[in-house]
Amino acid sequence: MGFLGSKSGLTPNLDKFASQSAVFTNAFSQVPLTTASHATILTGTYPQYHKVNDAGVALGKDLPYAPAILRLRGYQTAAFVGSVILDPKAGAPGFDRGFTKYDAGFHSRRPGEDRYTTVERRGDEVVAHALQWLKQRPRSQPFFLWVHLYDPHAPYDPPEPYRSRFLSQPYDGEIAYTDAAVGKLLDELRAEKLYDDAVFAVMADHGEALGEHGERGHGIFLYAPTIHVPLIIKLPGTAPSTVAARVELVDVLPTVLEAANLPVPKTVQGASLVPLLEKTHAARNNDRPAYAETDYPHRAYGWSSLRSLRTGKYLFIDAPRKELYDQTVDEADAHDLSTASGAVTATLAAQLDKFRRETSSTRAAVSGPLDPQQAERLRALGYVASSDTNSKPAEVSGIDPKDKIEIANLMTDAIFAEEEGQYRQAVNLLENVVAKDPTLAPAYAQLGGILSSMGDLGHAVPALQKAVALRPDSVSAHYGLGMALFQSGDLQGAAPQFEAAVAGNPGSAAMHYSLASVYVRINRMDDARRQLQASLKIKPNDYEANKMLGQVFLVQKTPAQALPYLQKAAKLQPDAADIHALLADAYTQLGQKENAAHEHALAQK
Repeated sequence: MGFLGSKSGLTPNLDKFASQSAVFTNAFSQVPLTTASHATILTGTYPQYHKVNDAGVALGKDLPYAPAILRLRGYQTAAFVGSVILDPKAGAPGFDRGFTKYDAGFHSRRPGEDRYTTVERRGDEVVAHALQWLKQRPRSQPFFLWVHLYDPHAPYDPPEPYRSRFLSQPYDGEIAYTDAAVGKLLDELRAEKLYDDAVFAVMADHGEALGEHGERGHGIFLYAPTIHVPLIIKLPGTAPSTVAARVELVDVLPTVLEAANLPVPKTVQGASLVPLLEKTHAARNNDRPAYAETDYPHRAYGWSSLRSLRTGKYLFIDAPRKELYDQTVDEADAHDLSTASGAVTATLAAQLDKFRRETSSTRAAVSGPLDPQQAERLRALGYVASSDTNSKPAEVSGIDPKDKIEIANLMTDAIFAEEEGQYRQAVNLLENVVAKDPTLAPAYAQLGGILSSMGDLGHAVPALQKAVALRPDSVSAHYGLGMALFQSGDLQGAAPQFEAAVAGNPGSAAMHYSLASVYVRINRMDDARRQLQASLKIKPNDYEANKMLGQVFLVQKTPAQALPYLQKAAKLQPDAADIHALLADAYTQLGQKENAAHEHALAQK
């Protein structure tokens, strides 16, 4: 960012915007993960309060939430997001609460499609959707607009001309491209005469480590590269300024509400930054602690969670091996003082524990194992689908992520290799992982899944059996093993694996459907019928489940019961010949010759 001192010239639009705003040079994210960080930004509460600590964890309905608060005050509220990670039907359940418009609608990548039409959108497209909404909105109401740009996120692949211009530094190309997209949004707001009187908050939800401290991406560590973020706030009539005070993203919601002259709910835990914009320069340098955490190492890999506190001149990280850094002389967090300064370390550990106790809630995280399609979409973004891999409570204990960071890097590399169809490379990477750590269930699960997709079931099944043995509570491992056994023809072996998957995730329509598919083939029709009915209760408009349930009733010689499901399937896919053939069979069994002939004719088209 040029406004934070970079000389690369990547962000002319944001630099111009920052010159008219308040720039917070010491702003810190509370979580180095997209969903969890946005939950903090939009609720004004810490992660230990809102409990959205990973993708797929639902946002509680009773939490203070920016769009819900503003909508009750007469605002139109709209969200335009750049990735499936913030799609309420995938990575961010509950995030659409309070929005009159939530523009997401991502889907799994199919053959012939690229990531930018499936699990991610380019910044230009996100901005274009937002601008279309702005132009069409009723002009009589105030509005709240959230525009989420995902481009500066692995894999780094900017479009032309940025790809060629930044061939050796694609991350810089992503930043430059995103800045251009921001420029289009700001230019249109100026043209619509909405710019001067609007309240703006511009921030990154987290950063990228880019190799610092050994981490190539984000989510594992709590050092500055992924936690220290840009933050710009522009209020009408406030002079531009630079604020050196340490602030947090949890402070954004109360700041926006105060700037809009709206009351801040008592449950909001952040502090409004408006007073910092009105005080003297000396007051702006007042120190406030900044908290951060990550449960991703635990949820994804079974390692320890991490917590951190930045206070005074120190960064303290609570880990199995605690860390202490003096940031006045060690901005790179390279020299751990925890052993030499044991008293300071102990004091800050006690402060962090006290802070967590005072800011935590008793609410339970609302999450279950991810649906297979949800897990696939999140994996395409580089995330280990983590919600079912460790049922133990997240805490600071066990394996220190510092000792395993290269494993996490290799896992991410394998995910992206698989996403790009480079299956052999992904297999090689994962075989390297399990050679380094033979106890890592997610690696065996991913390896088995890739081998299955390559048709190498002879090696896929043992890998998936290993995953199940290591993590008997892993729904995805049972499901993957069930699929591999199903593909290999071992239907009797597949059934108990799918049964375990359904027991672990009874809210997944796909799990019920998969189990029903096995039951049909081993002639357990009553069991198949019950599973299909459960699937359709969750997902009523599923074509395949309606069709299969109709088939089950036909096999059981109850065509009257089959008919409504087959008719519904025909409405869902009227051009599918097979459904018309099944309807012809149903009408024949019912003695309705004209209807049978009509459906038979449609099946022949």
